Amino acid sequence: MRFSVSNTAIDVAAAKKAVTDNSCGALVVFEGWIRDHNEGQQVEQLEYEVYRPVAEKEGTKIIDEAFERFGVSNAVCIHREGLLELGEVAVIVCVSSPHRDAAFDACRYIIDQVKTRLPIWKKEHYVSGISEWVSCEHCAAAGG
Repeated sequence: MRFSVSNTAIDVAAAKKAVTDNSCGALVVFEGWIRDHNEGQQVEQLEYEVYRPVAEKEGTKIIDEAFERFGVSNAVCIHREGLLELGEVAVIVCVSSPHRDAAFDACRYIIDQVKTRLPIWKKEHYVSGISEWVSCEHCAAAGG
């Protein structure tokens, strides 16, 4: 499957292996990690809720668009759901292509589209004890 949602830790090595291809000279990987801060708040954990039927369908569509637009050979994207700790991988995009430009462009396209189009909601749990839902679309617009 090119796009999937996981409720367990993402196997980065397996994701890279899924796009390994001897006809390709480039592999671009984006890993989105849980960091310890956001907009002035100290983050303790993140929680993702995903509406899987739509996310999986639209996520696959995004990958198909990347193939069509950039002519890459292989691409996968896996997004986590559930409660994640600092340092965990929340999302990974792996793209392989004969040439690097297409792989870089497709990888950026996929993560930006995933952040803006998929029904994935992010709740930040702060060290202060406060929790709040934050907009992933805002994160994509800011490049974060």
